[in-house]
Amino acid sequence: MNVNPEVSNFDLYVQELDCCNYLHEDIQAKIAELFSSIKSDVEKAKVAFEFVRDEIDHSWDIQATDVTCRASEVLEQKHGMCFAKSNLLAALLRGAGIPTGFCYQRLMLFDTPEEGYSLHGFNAVYLQSLDRWVRIDARGNKKGVQAEFSLGEERLAFPVRREYGEQDDPVIYVRPHARVIAALEDDDNLIELYRNHLPDRL
Repeated sequence: MNVNPEVSNFDLYVQELDCCNYLHEDIQAKIAELFSSIKSDVEKAKVAFEFVRDEIDHSWDIQATDVTCRASEVLEQKHGMCFAKSNLLAALLRGAGIPTGFCYQRLMLFDTPEEGYSLHGFNAVYLQSLDRWVRIDARGNKKGVQAEFSLGEERLAFPVRREYGEQDDPVIYVRPHARVIAALEDDDNLIELYRNHLPDRL
């Protein structure tokens, strides 16, 4: 898919945000641990992606009830929704100086359009060595979901089924959408949030 950065200034894609608080000591320690012997931006992106995908649970998959948002919270609690996991991945990569943005799809929440839609969040990373953006989805794999770090054809968690009204937003945003952050910060019960309060559009 052809993707479009929201802005052309790469510096904005490495800035620290409240939700991507990469100067937090725990995030800095994890950056040092993950990248201690790695030089390549491609390898750093792959290692960070696989850490967040495989070592940080998706909150719904484990039926957690508490809601995480900030990168440091997600790292401490070891779980988060797709939006929260994308905050952590962005923090790890931005903290290593690698431009990272936020991407969205609008997908069916469950199995039919009648059950509603929700946004799904993931990341895009600019790999300077390749001079291009690559979208990566660290949602977390499970039966029927197999996202991979791919420099070729995208291997995101979910295919977009346009026949069901699902949509793929091509924009790479500098920061998470305000509706997404508000949903994570305003609800303290993840099951209730997931079923009833997820934003369904930007």
